[in-house]
Amino acid sequence: MQILRFFEDVYFNSLHVQALLDTPSRKEIRICVPKDQEMREHQAPGETVLRVLKGRIWFEIEGTRHTLETGDCIVLDTHTPHSLGGLEDSVLNLSLNHAPAHSSKT
Repeated sequence: MQILRFFEDVYFNSLHVQALLDTPSRKEIRICVPKDQEMREHQAPGETVLRVLKGRIWFEIEGTRHTLETGDCIVLDTHTPHSLGGLEDSVLNLSLNHAPAHSSKT
């Protein structure tokens, strides 16, 4: 068992990305996004779930910008281009699935 502490050693003097857990099947990442900082367009190598644990961000996908606030969550398919930025100091949790998606057989 491992306890992940998403609010321990949080700071907002710059964009900060830290892997808190990295296993063969998944990665749990904490992202501290200061107000007015952004992550330019990028994509992840696996299915991704992004949760806003604290704060408010903009999240852009396919040319549309969305506002996400504390408690909001977005799910992305593998290799989906996106960008984000802080509307206020924010703490995010990114869950990245390393394993390929499995489809259920009927």
